[in-house]
Amino acid sequence: MLRLSKLTDYGTVVMTFMAREPECVHSAHEISEHIGVAAPTVSKILKTLARYGLVVSTRGAKGGYVLARGPETITMAEIISAMEGGPLGLTECSTTPGVCVQEPSCSIRGNWQRINRAIVEALKQVSLAEMAQPVAQPIRITGRSAPGSRAFA
Repeated sequence: MLRLSKLTDYGTVVMTFMAREPECVHSAHEISEHIGVAAPTVSKILKTLARYGLVVSTRGAKGGYVLARGPETITMAEIISAMEGGPLGLTECSTTPGVCVQEPSCSIRGNWQRINRAIVEALKQVSLAEMAQPVAQPIRITGRSAPGSRAFA
């Protein structure tokens, strides 16, 4: 299963909250109260996002964090990359050559790289502004299930 870390998931929630009022300065405490994530976790996320230039921190009594640029120019690929700490990759060899001993004889590395590029490009096409908009209808997820298991919907 492909899955983002819990911290990355929370990072997207923090950014989406901020995108709804992009000009406002938001404190970690305020964000924490609105999204239901512990304040220390929100603070850690905001520091990471600031290090990658997605938010800007301001000090003082009215201090907090603000988006570094408009939510329409920030992509999901940027947010996920910042939270995960580097280039997006489904497998290590998708982004970094020479990390796998099987690499010289691997027959599927090129295909993993192709899949990785497709996913990264898809994430680049979704802006933070789009993520901040409610979905008109619930998305129904369907798929084939393994024999003997229950299908999901």
